[in-house]
Amino acid sequence: MIFDLKMIREFYKNYPARVDAAKAKLKRPLTLSEKILYAHLHPDSPLQEYKRGSDYVFFQVDRVAMQDATAQMALLQFMTCGRKKVAVPSTVHCDHLITAEVGAAKDMAVALDKNKEVFDFLSSVSQKYGIGFWKPGAGIIHQIVLENYAFPGGMMIGTDSHTVNAGGAGMVAIGVGGADAVDAMSGMGWELQMPKLIGVKLTGKLRGWASPKDVILKVAGILTVKGGTGAIVEYFGPGATSMSATGKGTICNMGAEIGATTSTFGYDKSMFRYLKATGRNKVALMCNKVAPYLTGDAECYANPENTLIRSSK
Repeated sequence: MIFDLKMIREFYKNYPARVDAAKAKLKRPLTLSEKILYAHLHPDSPLQEYKRGSDYVFFQVDRVAMQDATAQMALLQFMTCGRKKVAVPSTVHCDHLITAEVGAAKDMAVALDKNKEVFDFLSSVSQKYGIGFWKPGAGIIHQIVLENYAFPGGMMIGTDSHTVNAGGAGMVAIGVGGADAVDAMSGMGWELQMPKLIGVKLTGKLRGWASPKDVILKVAGILTVKGGTGAIVEYFGPGATSMSATGKGTICNMGAEIGATTSTFGYDKSMFRYLKATGRNKVALMCNKVAPYLTGDAECYANPENTLIRSSK
């Protein structure tokens, strides 16, 4: 099942023109991260060059996701804004209030009993304001997003640090606080300091027992637990295209452990296959039509003077 197909179709209809306008204004090629960021500028932030790591910018995100622990205050605040429906597609996922202690059946029964009032509140508010509701037991928020909502070139925020997992499907997906989610759901621009960029060039292919997790562990060893702070980590190169979309998701998911704003990969055949495998064939075909806009410009990765940091290890 494809959620928000109309929104996604409209997005891909307008996305190339927005990227072209940004390239014309900035008079230079763009990385994937820059294409997504500049294509999502809110009207409160005019199209111009914004200094990385310095200027604050308002963005118009495509989607908001909330987990049950943080959604409570966010929805209470949203209820006071006067809107009858959220301004952007939004979802609530009930997973954080379920504690793993004994076994699935017993732990679920305990969680439903202890948190009944919370789950009922989240369900009723979601129904009232047009928010998708994933009940307890439906799955983990960042995996549900990857399998159902993430799409290449999109931008989303989520009230969970592992929202960044959606980078495995070519998104710029960022973990935020509840107040930030309310801004987006109420139709306001979402403010963020223009991220710095850290480029990681992956060469070769994984062999033997090596897995995508080893890639991010190596990157974490280079950058340390705070080396990615304030930056988007963008992976590229033949090693990136050789990995599965779920492998890419693993790397992006663990990017939270180096303090990165988020991590992402360019659109490729593995993402195409993943979209089809998760019932989103129409989205995959739309991506193919605008594929050059869903990856960074080759000049950015070939120019040694680019600000990207490179590593082939």
